[in-house]
Amino acid sequence: MKREDLPGVLEIMKREFPKWHAPIVKLIAQKRRDPLSALLCALLSTRTRDETTAEVCKRFLQEVSSPEDILEMSLEKLQELIYPVGFYKNKAKHLKELARQLVEEFGGVVPDRLEELLKLKGVGRKVANIVLSEGFGKPAIAVDVHVHRVSNRWGLLKTKAPEETERALMDILPQEYWRDYNRLLVAFGQTICKPLKPRCGECPLKEWCDYYLLGRITL
Repeated sequence: MKREDLPGVLEIMKREFPKWHAPIVKLIAQKRRDPLSALLCALLSTRTRDETTAEVCKRFLQEVSSPEDILEMSLEKLQELIYPVGFYKNKAKHLKELARQLVEEFGGVVPDRLEELLKLKGVGRKVANIVLSEGFGKPAIAVDVHVHRVSNRWGLLKTKAPEETERALMDILPQEYWRDYNRLLVAFGQTICKPLKPRCGECPLKEWCDYYLLGRITL
């Protein structure tokens, strides 16, 4: 795939997106459109299936609407509330520390700058970029395993790590598509361009994909 193909490819993905019934759609539907819910759900989703995260976020956000809610909650109650996300006991401890940081260092408000978000407990670049994109509506590219794999499988990039992928995408992807890129590629990677046995025969993008056209077996 060539960089000049990207706008047309992404427009096709937007059109096809509703047909994929990807787990990420259910997760997106559970989020309120505010920075705190975007942050909390992104943290809970790490190393957890989107289907599980969606159910937990729905329950969690019914009881938590501010960092103070988390601080007032016992650790045991918090663990119970976020179970069965992956590493729920550690995540509960991280959420306590995160809430404390938000209250003491940021006045109870989620910061809207990447550098400040990265200071928060448990927040890496992927989570920070999700918050900027989904919570604040700012242009940001969140790179997870699906975004990294699919971008390389297409032949669009030749990168070894997600952070390298993020930098490369920022150089070649028109900024108007930054916010949509994660959502589209995650849904695509969950349903069509799977890690094992990708469904190339029914892929609407195969005519642009190096993996399909060149018969690659990598990624």
